[in-house]
Amino acid sequence: MDKFTIENMNLYYGKFHALKDVNIRMKKNRITAFIGPSGCGKSTLLKSLNRMNDLVEGCKITGDIRLDNEDIYGDMDVNILRKRVGMVFQKANPFPMSIYDNIAFGPRTHGIKSKKELDRIVEESLRDAAIWDELKDRLKKSALGLSGGQQQRLCIARALAVKPEVLLMDEATSALDPISTGKIEELCLKLKNDYTIVMVTHNMQQALRISDETAFFLLGEMVECNSTDAIFSNPQDKRTEEYITGRFG
Repeated sequence: MDKFTIENMNLYYGKFHALKDVNIRMKKNRITAFIGPSGCGKSTLLKSLNRMNDLVEGCKITGDIRLDNEDIYGDMDVNILRKRVGMVFQKANPFPMSIYDNIAFGPRTHGIKSKKELDRIVEESLRDAAIWDELKDRLKKSALGLSGGQQQRLCIARALAVKPEVLLMDEATSALDPISTGKIEELCLKLKNDYTIVMVTHNMQQALRISDETAFFLLGEMVECNSTDAIFSNPQDKRTEEYITGRFG
């Protein structure tokens, strides 16, 4: 079943045509990876899935982007969209407050006041992000004292706390060491049972290890999208083959 469908999407920053006629479907409870050289439109497309590009002056989008067949640029309230579609950025960005308050921030914003309920959400979110055992005795301490890998898993827990349906990950492991990266990859494989994950990665091995589908982008165009195995073992487009065999990029 498709979670996101994009049809004939074009995106412009002023006169610059950043994404050209993109058509792609992202399936529910799967991991879809966007690969391609820097500046090819991967992150731009990812950010348009929860309307982060609304914040960019001169950004114009045409075409159709649907979440569960509902037009996200139509009547949908952007706050509801962002509750349903969470985002984890390249650089971990914990708030300068306690670990507990980082996780409780979203639920409180959405009106949850009960301490008992917040306690439950904080524990559940940290467990879902596979970091409860490391942090359960430090909940009152500042999140800024955590290691980079812990901060990134905290940010994933924070995104999960409002119970999204989709998790967008923009190069979420590129600033981390191999061990922390491995933990987040393992986590993604577990999370896809309950969430749909769309990730931008520069690391082709990562796409190969954990994604179900891979889309290859070049100069604002989606060149091809297929099962990850097919993209890496039998690409249909010469440009994809040249990229994954390391001839450019």
